[in-house]
Amino acid sequence: MNPLKKEDISQEVFDLYDYYAHNKINRSQFVEKLSLYAIGGLTVSSLLSFLTPNYLDNLMVKPDDPNLDSGYITYQSPKGGGPIKGLLSKPDGIKGKLPGIIVVHENRGLNPYIEDVGRRAALDGFISLAPDALSPLGGYPGNDDAGREMQSKRDRNEMLEDFIAAFDYLKNHENCDGNIGVVGFCFGGWIANMMAVKVPTLKAAVPFYGGQPTAEEAAQVKAPLLLQYAELDTRVNAGWPAYEEVLKANNVEYTVHFYPNVNHGFHNNSTPRFDKEAADLAWSRTIAFFKEKLK
Repeated sequence: MNPLKKEDISQEVFDLYDYYAHNKINRSQFVEKLSLYAIGGLTVSSLLSFLTPNYLDNLMVKPDDPNLDSGYITYQSPKGGGPIKGLLSKPDGIKGKLPGIIVVHENRGLNPYIEDVGRRAALDGFISLAPDALSPLGGYPGNDDAGREMQSKRDRNEMLEDFIAAFDYLKNHENCDGNIGVVGFCFGGWIANMMAVKVPTLKAAVPFYGGQPTAEEAAQVKAPLLLQYAELDTRVNAGWPAYEEVLKANNVEYTVHFYPNVNHGFHNNSTPRFDKEAADLAWSRTIAFFKEKLK
């Protein structure tokens, strides 16, 4: 049998995976519903294998890239989870100060994809910090299913404090010039939105398909926003009109992009939801936005 391609899979399967990945259904329910689409040459196991992230073969920047100085650090989050592990990355040989980017993971901890995004940001000329909100529970466990289960045990507002503490750590780092933005994906998109609410000195926020703040919270946003949404992501997109209304009413600077015919998670190149054209465009816009605002 030829390898599966994204085009071989119905949109309903991607929607089903989205529900599973966001804890709307459990694994047994997911497998049961997935069996409805195991027709012809497709099997449940082949569908599961196809949908499972493949991190090893899809890293864009290797951990030992000679152009980078990248390694784990631990900082303190006194209002959150205490000691938090994070991947700190910066261009190799940097002597001066650079603008900083906090990179926020999805709802499953600091997996290899998010570490890779942190390294990509460093290669683009920033000092980046990608924290692991699963640190109080032992850290990312090595697979996303267990990571989702672990992250569901933490309070999301306490995790928000962990990323605010990351901002404080990075702002005081000897190689950071104090101009800091945040980019986040899925759960991390909500964190990026909320840091724009909670951190008055944040210079820019880029939420990728992130949940929106409440109307009361949205009215407090001060940082410029670059919002990235997937056209097929009806679950998250449903909250955008109300969010936009508040942003407009409060004269918040924002730019929004809806990428056509792509799913939630389109930037994640380790899964079949990845769309290279949309991901490349969204990332180029992200870096251009940070280079404009973080100065």
